[in-house]
Amino acid sequence: MKQPDLFADDAAPEPDKGKGAPPPPATPPAPPTNGGSNAPLARYAEIAYLQYAVSVVKGRALPDVCDGQKPVQRRILYAMSEMSLGPTAKPVKSARVVGDVLGKYHPHGDTAAYDALVRVAQEFSLRYPLIDGQGNFGSADGDPPAAMRYTECRLTAIASLLLSELDEGTIDFVPNYDGAFQEPSLLPARLPFSLLNGASGIAVGLSTEMPSHNLKEVATACVLLTDNPKASLDEIMAVLPGPDFPGGGHIISSPTELREVYATGRGTIKVRARWSIEDLARGQWQLVFNALPPQTSARKVLEEIEELTNPKVRLGKKSLTPEQTRLKQLILASLDRVRDESGRNDPMRLVFEPKSKNQDPQAFAQLLLAHTSLEGNVSSNFVAIGRDGRPAQKPLLAILQEWIEFRFDTLRRRTEFRLSQVRDRLHILAGRSIVLLNIDKVIRIIRQADDPKADLILAFKLSERQVEDILEIRLRQLARLETIKIEQEMKELNEKQAQLDKLLVKPAALRTQLVKEIKADAAQFGDARRTLIEASEKATVTVPVIDEPLTVILSQLGWIRARQGHDLDPATITFKEGDALLASRQCRTVDSFVLVGSNGRMYTLQADGLPGGRGDGVPVSSLVELPQGARIIAIIHVQPALAVLLATRNGMGMVCGLEDLVSRTRAGKQFVNLDTEDTLITADTYDPAQARLVATISEQGKLLVFAIDEAKRLANGGKGVILMALDTGDTLAGAVTLANHALLVGGIGRGGKWSETRLTQNQLQEHVGKRARKGKRIGSTLKPKAIGRS
Repeated sequence: MKQPDLFADDAAPEPDKGKGAPPPPATPPAPPTNGGSNAPLARYAEIAYLQYAVSVVKGRALPDVCDGQKPVQRRILYAMSEMSLGPTAKPVKSARVVGDVLGKYHPHGDTAAYDALVRVAQEFSLRYPLIDGQGNFGSADGDPPAAMRYTECRLTAIASLLLSELDEGTIDFVPNYDGAFQEPSLLPARLPFSLLNGASGIAVGLSTEMPSHNLKEVATACVLLTDNPKASLDEIMAVLPGPDFPGGGHIISSPTELREVYATGRGTIKVRARWSIEDLARGQWQLVFNALPPQTSARKVLEEIEELTNPKVRLGKKSLTPEQTRLKQLILASLDRVRDESGRNDPMRLVFEPKSKNQDPQAFAQLLLAHTSLEGNVSSNFVAIGRDGRPAQKPLLAILQEWIEFRFDTLRRRTEFRLSQVRDRLHILAGRSIVLLNIDKVIRIIRQADDPKADLILAFKLSERQVEDILEIRLRQLARLETIKIEQEMKELNEKQAQLDKLLVKPAALRTQLVKEIKADAAQFGDARRTLIEASEKATVTVPVIDEPLTVILSQLGWIRARQGHDLDPATITFKEGDALLASRQCRTVDSFVLVGSNGRMYTLQADGLPGGRGDGVPVSSLVELPQGARIIAIIHVQPALAVLLATRNGMGMVCGLEDLVSRTRAGKQFVNLDTEDTLITADTYDPAQARLVATISEQGKLLVFAIDEAKRLANGGKGVILMALDTGDTLAGAVTLANHALLVGGIGRGGKWSETRLTQNQLQEHVGKRARKGKRIGSTLKPKAIGRS
């Protein structure tokens, strides 16, 4: 069943139902609101929810591309205009405005309406505030505004760009929620405020995050696109290079990244704070930030500095991580003090004093940028309600083009309205001219006639409109009617009529008028750019790690720790009851290592991030996401020159480089693809320049030795190849690479005791064959469990 078009324009004309017209498409009826509905509950709920979603999208959350306003903002501005709260008027209580908005136009809560009013008045939220707020309207630090009974407001001068043409027939008025009043469906915006002030909102399944832009640059782009409708995005970006945030800041995204945002209508813009170095006495200096990125405040930065210098133990940890400790030491070694000196004269002034005057100011600034919100990303999502009444993500060119089309329509409607007024005035003046020539006769008819209106129409062939004007003129005004003045006014009106007719007849003239008005508005309200656009690399500071010898210890039950030095005696290592040593590896604190899971996943950890001391360490599962039932079978020190042999219980395997196993996430990466009930049992590291053979042994005592070149090398992992063919019920006990080594086989001997046997190179010759063969039994009653080099 076809869904109804919930975004269709209510004012759209009905299809022609005359002869030959196709029948209208069948649409499902809206569900009844009474309890006797026969519609299925699922269908009822679906349509009801869709209607709610459309109401949120079009009626609350998203701005219109034409005037850049959400419905509540549009109603607030219109209500204030109707209350004559212009920029020169005396401010009134915000509560009075909110009450008028709720009572006439916006049937929602007073808190929502006041919050919208406050945001439109905040200089740190809007690039060009539309309301002049008197009193406490909040701060960039997140301080809430005062209650609406305390604050006062009026419109700003720039709001006239939205409201000045309301009474000139430029837009349609629609009934309010109860039909008692009329409200504008749009505001006749003289500039695209969707770009000037941007927007932010979350709807059902949709959201918008449009950054603000500079008025002069937007106006220049509109002029360029009006003169050349086929202008490319690159030409537009030559005059409109990027956003201009209310708080300033420094956009460090490259031109290519900005172009991608404007071309698609979606992306991320990298922004950092702007700062300067102030020299003090005796060679001292301080770093001063005077412009912050959007959604960043001085309070937030101070809280981040406090968290860096006094870090809290993370959830699930017993102490600070080595990374937290190093970062704390780094910040404390560089930063002496920080203070917020923002005030009336300096809206933003955040001062950082270094520990020493000998520090590099650039490195000091990079440290702060890298570890606080002084540098961050600003999401951009150009979603708005288009001229077709539908929400959509729009690239920059589409937004400008739709606004220009809208402005052409409003300009044409304004011209038609003014032309009708001029013609009406000319019509009235023509009647007055006739009266002036026959003033005595007119007075006599008015005094003597029973129906002077009809007699005047008959005597002078006047229209009803002209006669009504004459009858409304006071007698003393008739004496002042001078032919010269009337003729002069008629001449001026005829010239104006010719100009207006020209605008309607010649599109080029209308285009010239549009460009002229855009330039005039830009000259009156435009200002300098606040945000610097200069591509730069993102600030990064690597916390130095002291290069020291380290031994990583892994127990059979999966507990891991690190001990300083390489001269560790395994006999001195203690474990929990029932636990024992699985593996130990010597490395450096700057190294990384891989934990090999029995599930075929590889987990990478940094050596310096392991808990130290003489305790039992921590469970591996607290450092990596190890699934239930899986265990760590080996620990590998990552060395690019070495390789590794991987083998599974079902006899499958492969070789790869150690660097191929490195992962970047806590969940690791699946490197070996295992069949059901198969597990990874071997991870043997070797030197590719020396190893020549691979020895595999099954639990039934069969041994196969083959050339290592026959084992397939898989850099990206996979299922591998058959290393050794196994009889039914047999499994692989182990695999190892050999150079000029003998083979040591360990397993269960007579009496169920652990026993080992050594096979020399000559003995191994009897077991040499091709990969994927079954091998030959070793001459021992030992039941193999593991093999190794001897």
